Amino acid sequence: MGTVGRGENMTDKRPIDMAIEIIQSTHDGDDLAPEHLSLVQGAVNDWLTPEGKLAFQELYQSIKKGYVKPWFHGIENLTNDHEGYVYWKGHQVEHYNLPWAYSEEAKKSAEELADRCRQLEAKQIPVNCTTAIWRWPESLKNAG
Repeated sequence: MGTVGRGENMTDKRPIDMAIEIIQSTHDGDDLAPEHLSLVQGAVNDWLTPEGKLAFQELYQSIKKGYVKPWFHGIENLTNDHEGYVYWKGHQVEHYNLPWAYSEEAKKSAEELADRCRQLEAKQIPVNCTTAIWRWPESLKNAG
């Protein structure tokens, strides 16, 4: 298989050892995207398909190179956590129930949420759950 950082061959490591490195490198997994944490769980429990094993190796390699959490639904500046909270540039702005958060309907909702966040930023209004959700669109009207 492939080579990982500093000449380590991934086939020389057991999945459990790779998983431990991944978890240790990501603040006990808190910095992992939910789908990546599930991938690590699958590797530890030996539940991965051949495609899953390849994805796990790619995750391990990305950890060695400097992991970057993927954007939620591919929307720039939106991320999510394991409990369903959605963040705009690190600030909590919404909560989506799981597994609905990964549906097409949720993707459309996330796109609208990102648009709201961009509008708030353009008017220099703090982006948070109150301005983006609870007081939308009043947040924009009350801007000076």
